[in-house]
This record gives sequence, C-alpha cells and structure tokens, in this order.
Amino acid sequence: MTETKTRSPEHRVAAGAIQTLRQDLFHHVFDYRPLGPLGTDGPVIRRLPKSFRRGVVWFPHAVVGAVALITLLEGVFNANTYSPFGIATFITAFLPAGTLLMTLVRPVLAFWVSIAMTPLVAVVGSGDWPWQPSAFACHLGVLIVVAARTRPRTAAWMWLITLFTGSFLGNFGPGFSDTAPMAVTSAFGLLLVAMVQVRREAEREVTVQRTVTAVERDRRTLLEERTTIARELHDVVAHHMSVVAIQAEAAPYRVENPPPELEQAFVTIRENAVAALTELRRVLGVVRAEDYEAPDAPQPTLAALDRLLDNVRETGLETEKTVTGAVRELPQGVELSAYRIVQEALSNTLRHAPGASAKVEISYVLGGLGVRIVNGPPRGLVKPSPGAGHGVTGMRERVAMLNGEMTAASTDDGGYEVAVYLPVPVQRDGAEGGEGA
Repeated sequence: MTETKTRSPEHRVAAGAIQTLRQDLFHHVFDYRPLGPLGTDGPVIRRLPKSFRRGVVWFPHAVVGAVALITLLEGVFNANTYSPFGIATFITAFLPAGTLLMTLVRPVLAFWVSIAMTPLVAVVGSGDWPWQPSAFACHLGVLIVVAARTRPRTAAWMWLITLFTGSFLGNFGPGFSDTAPMAVTSAFGLLLVAMVQVRREAEREVTVQRTVTAVERDRRTLLEERTTIARELHDVVAHHMSVVAIQAEAAPYRVENPPPELEQAFVTIRENAVAALTELRRVLGVVRAEDYEAPDAPQPTLAALDRLLDNVRETGLETEKTVTGAVRELPQGVELSAYRIVQEALSNTLRHAPGASAKVEISYVLGGLGVRIVNGPPRGLVKPSPGAGHGVTGMRERVAMLNGEMTAASTDDGGYEVAVYLPVPVQRDGAEGGEGA
C-alpha cells in the first residue's frame, strides 16, 4: 500500500516562484541577444521624413550610450585617486559604463554584473553607500533596459534582488545607506516600463485576435458561399441524373429484341442513377441550413436575366444590357453561375454605389461565355457595410468551380468593374438536344 504525499499550497507557490526566478534570471544568462533597431511602421516614426527615419530607429541605442557616457564622466570626477587612469577610475567609471552598454547585447548578464560590482565600486569609490553616483546611475539604467527587454515578472525579480542586495550591504556601510532612494526610484522606473509593456502586449494580443477573427470570418464566409453554391447545383445535378434514369429505363423499349446483356446494362445504369439521386438528397440535407427552404421554381438561367434587370430598375438603379455573339443554350451550371454573378454584382452596386448606373455585357464566344458588369462612381452617401467583400468571394468561388477567370477592381472614374470568363467545352452537333431529351 503506497502513501501519496500532497504538498501544501504554500509549498507549490514557493516552488513556482523559484522556478520562474530560475527561468528569468538564471537560464540563458550568457545568451547573445542584440537589441535591434525600431520598426519604421510605428505611429511616430512613419510620420517623419525618410532622411530622419534611418537615424531615429537607433534611438534606444543612443539613449543607452548617452547614459553610459554620463556614468563614465560621473565616475571619473568622483574617483578616489589622483591618477585619471588609475584602477579606481576604471572601477568607478569604465566598469559601470561598460555594464550599461552590455545591456544592448547580453541583458541578463549585465544585471548580474551590475549587482556584483556594486560592493566593489562602493569600496573603491567615495560617497554614498552602497551605490556610488556612477553605480547608482548604472544600476538604475540596467534595471530599466533589462526590464524593457524582458517580461514584467523579470522586473519584479530584479527589484527584489536589488532591495535585498542594498539592505544586506547597508549593514556594513560607514554611514547613511541609499538603498531607500534606489528602491523608490527603481520601483517607479520599473513600474512605468511594466505598464508600457503590458499595454503593448495587450495591443499585440488585440491585433492577433483581430487577425484571427478576420481569417475565421473569411473562412466562414467562404464555406457559406460554397454551401450556397452546392445547394443550388443540387437541382441541376438532380435534373441530369433524373434524365439519365428515365432514358436508361426507356432505352430497351426503343430497340427491337434487345440482347439480355444490353437490358442488364440499362438496368444497372438506372439503378446507379437512382442511387446517385438518393445520395444527392443526403448531401443536400447535410449542407442545408436550418432556415433553408427548397425553391419552388427551377434555378434561374440567363433567360431570366431581363426579369432581374427589371427588378433592379424598380429599386432606382439604371441598368443597360448588351448581348454580343450568337446566343445559344449553355450547360445549366454555367448559366446559373453567370446569372448569380450578375445578380451579386448588381447587389453590390446598390449597396456600395448608390445613385450610380450599371452596364451588363453578355458575350457568347467560341470557347465559353464572357460576363462584364461595370458601374459608375457613387452619387449618394455610401453607408458602411459589414459584409463588404463577401459577394466578390462568392463570385470567385463560382468562377473557380467552372475553371474560369475573373477580375474585380475599381475603375479610373471611381466605379467598379467585374469581368468573368466561363469556359464551355465545344460540344458536337446534337449533344445539346440529347442531353435534355
């Protein structure tokens, strides 16, 4: 029988805190992490002239270098030696300045070097204890730079270690300890840096969420458009399969004394057609929305385009239709897609270009069908539409389904043009008639 020991909540909190301390300030201490330049797409930098942007992106490096220079001069003036190049000057001036510059390449190592050199500078130099003026400026600068380059949790650990170091060294000082000024000053600096980081992280998360939301919305829109297309094409495919089943059933009666093999072949064709119709109904049940109602009329074709234009004119949109080429009957899927593309393009014109006029051009060419819808610039107030771009997505899906080509772009006069080409395979004579028999 084994006994399971459960740790107390206090022990788990302490263990978690020690683990975060090790991750933040002990792991990867010697990692080389150079500070890169600022981005040129910031809200301030992008407003500056291009000649200034090249220098402004190095602004953080210039600030660290300026503070290091001030620390160096402060250490030289306060060195407890008569030789300007003595060991005391190196410890109180060059060592703090170099530590501050180290934050640009190895930030965590610079923090530990600053902690380690604090008692050394205090012993060699003269002035406050345990932070001499140069060490005070150096350590404060190191805390701020390292906090800006890490996470807010690291800033809290650095402040606690600084407070512990100052309190411990204050017991050995000759007089007044400046641990309290260091604690207060560093707390304000680190708090400001942490607030900026939290705000920046929140903005980054909001941007990521917006991007993810936009991607998911586009994906959902694409799926909805494909589902709509599938529901519409169900009627077209079901019609053709029904014709196949009827013709397969009637074909043996058109031949006198058909061989048994031929009769069995037609029976197999009819059974397969009926099975395909059953599967189509199941597929339609899967893609059907909860509020979907099956249409009472057949799916529209280009023959119903004039009725669509009349309905559009009643809403106030002036439309003009032009047909070129020899008008002929096309596959039902092609005509349905062309009709829906014109319908969606005119709907977009009503929504995004109030008061404009539109032209619809239908071109029957040798290898397919050309459709072009052009509208002029809006003449009224354009209201924002949350579904902007969804209609274009549906049109592109219909064109891609038929291996066609499509362009949709603004015109020079401020209008919009949609141009589509739908390929249609060249059929032999009589193929059209046999299909619909």
